[in-house]
Order: sequence, then C-alpha cells, then structure tokens
Amino acid sequence: MTSPGCPICAGHRGEGDLVAPVVWRDDLVWVKHLVNRPMPVALGHLLVETDRHAPFVDSLTDEESAAVGRAVRDAARALRAELDVDAVHAMVINTRLEHFHEHVIVRHTGTPTEIPWHRVDDWSDAPRGGPAEVADLCARLARHFP
Repeated sequence: MTSPGCPICAGHRGEGDLVAPVVWRDDLVWVKHLVNRPMPVALGHLLVETDRHAPFVDSLTDEESAAVGRAVRDAARALRAELDVDAVHAMVINTRLEHFHEHVIVRHTGTPTEIPWHRVDDWSDAPRGGPAEVADLCARLARHFP
C-alpha cells in the first residue's frame, strides 16, 4: 500500500528526498542506508522501516514486530561484520512520518568519548562515503541477510 503524499512511500517508489540505497527488503520491512544528508555521509547509519503505514511501535502487527526485530538484529550483525565498530545502537523516534522506522547506527572504533551515542554521525573523522562507497557498503551488508 502506498500513499501519494507520504515521503516514505515515495522513497519506496524511488522518488523524493527519502530515496536511499536498499540493503535488503521483504514484504514487511525495508533496510536502507541513510543518505538524506550532505555527502559524504557517515557510513553505517541504517534505517529499518515498515512497508505499511504504521507510525508507532504499538501500530505494528505481530508479524511486522517480528520482521522489524529480525531486520534490526541482522543489520547490527552485518554492520559489525563489515565495519570496524565499538558498538551498534538502535533508536526509535517518530514525530512526523507515517511509517515505523528504527535507526541502527554504529559507533566507529576511535570515536571520542565526548561524542554521545546518538550523535556519532557528527564525528568529523568518522568513515564517510559518497554514493559509490555507500552502494558498496550496502552490497556487502546485504550478504548478511537471508
């Protein structure tokens, strides 16, 4: 189900500001690399989002909940396998979008301790990449999904 005015639906159709490289998807969830920021972007910031309009955790069906959980776990495992990281964090904050989405972000090895866990993308020395590097990382991460 897609809605013409929904920015996430537009991104799923390959349109608009939220188009992002897809790591993996099934009928219920998408795993994408965040790129709607100035390039080069910090490598290793993924989004797990529902295919269906379901904006909040309590909006998810049992099947969607299970699919999101597996996708977040697989994303974390893939990121650990493909990047040099100290930690993988997950966070859910939704104030305006019609699809549940969970951020799965890495804390690269060497990130200074004064950089808070939720601001790791702001570290100026974090490994970064443009479209080619993000696409390469997505292809490598995809190998870790079913």
